[in-house]
Amino acid sequence: MGLLRNRDDDAPVRRFQMRERLLSIGDDYWIDDESGQHAFLVDGKAMRVRETWILKDAGGNEVAEIKERMLSVRDKMKIHLGDRSATVTKRVLGLRDHFHVDVDGGDDLKVHGNIVEHEYEIERGGDTVAEVSKKWFRVRETYGVEVVADTDPVLILAVTVAVDAMTDGAD
Repeated sequence: MGLLRNRDDDAPVRRFQMRERLLSIGDDYWIDDESGQHAFLVDGKAMRVRETWILKDAGGNEVAEIKERMLSVRDKMKIHLGDRSATVTKRVLGLRDHFHVDVDGGDDLKVHGNIVEHEYEIERGGDTVAEVSKKWFRVRETYGVEVVADTDPVLILAVTVAVDAMTDGAD
């Protein structure tokens, strides 16, 4: 895939393949790793008052819960990662959507770029820690996520699921 720009080419990265716009409640789908193996399952929970997705590892263990925040002024999603959490907030700046991720006990993240087209970056402290793009795949409704090695891939993938859910219907 080779997504991340402005990085040392020898720096290790993890790559994942996700499906585009298939995040309806009750929908489940696999996130595959760079070798094509199932890495995580996104389990859409039907019959809930608010939108909820559970991210499970390949062994079926819950590693994150992504949940819509009810009664908030701005669009927000809460991510629970075991003993940690993060809140994804949508911000409209001009004609483009931007997202801020408040990571409890860690450095916050910024998500910016062409969100609707799945061409965006995730930054921490001004450094790009992940890139999302669909230009490497000819398969329709598929895009890639590349994560630098020192960044938690579960957090990045959960943020990606939240961003997808918050922009669903924007195109």
